Amino acid sequence: MTLLVYSDDVDTRERVKLAIGRRPAADVPRVDWLECATAPAVISALDKGDVDVAILDGEAAPVGGMGIARQAKDEIFRCPPIVVLTGRAADAWLANWSRADAAVAHPLDPIVLAHAVADLMRRRRAELTTS
Repeated sequence: MTLLVYSDDVDTRERVKLAIGRRPAADVPRVDWLECATAPAVISALDKGDVDVAILDGEAAPVGGMGIARQAKDEIFRCPPIVVLTGRAADAWLANWSRADAAVAHPLDPIVLAHAVADLMRRRRAELTTS
């Protein structure tokens, strides 16, 4: 499955990739990574339909992941599940506003992030097999 990770910070993208690894759970497929550093690159990748789960940094600049998530949910047909990385746990309400499917707060806990992504990978696989 293809996972997209968006952040303007290369270190954040690397931390996400390290936390999830090649397979976040034994019952999900191996991961292929697509890294994006700009909002237009994210929208273009999502629009092509090759992304299974998107992980968007809500703290990215100049365009945050929450705004991209909301735009994608409104504009992308069969938008993949989205995880938003929030600045703090109390920002979960903003992730809810963005229509993200999951939220994980900075600093990233690898176990929490891997569980969230694996759950969304399972959901996406189920969606693709029933459509």
